Amino acid sequence: MSDNKNYMKWLRGFVGHDKIMLVHAGGCIFNDKGEVLLQRRGDCKLWGFPGGAVELGETPEMAAVREIKEETGLDVEVGELLGTYTDLDACCPNGDRYQSVCIVYKLKAVGGELFCDNEETLELKYFSLEENPQLFCEQHKKMFSDIKLRFSKS
Repeated sequence: MSDNKNYMKWLRGFVGHDKIMLVHAGGCIFNDKGEVLLQRRGDCKLWGFPGGAVELGETPEMAAVREIKEETGLDVEVGELLGTYTDLDACCPNGDRYQSVCIVYKLKAVGGELFCDNEETLELKYFSLEENPQLFCEQHKKMFSDIKLRFSKS
């Protein structure tokens, strides 16, 4: 294998569609109103926190910064660790199965502009913590619930 971008293709060449462990990193970006940024995903058309897989040679913090830029257009700084979630077993549309270890950080937007590529990201929207967006999986529902408990102004 010659580069990190082909890592998943290389790995899947050995394991096929069998379940593997994937490490994901992403985070929670608040606006000035205390609302949290969510991404309407292209794969399932539902909402989730922006983020993605950690590539070979990256730390989770580096992956969170890269993924947020790719999926939202924002430049971010990584703040405190908000949680680690390990309870998602998933199956991709192509049949690839995985268990996700998702590392979630509080992120601060320091530049860039919101944009959607209309493939991976269909829409970006800030939600108040009192709203109940249609989140795409139980793992992201747990993340939203934990963030709501921690950061709600009640």
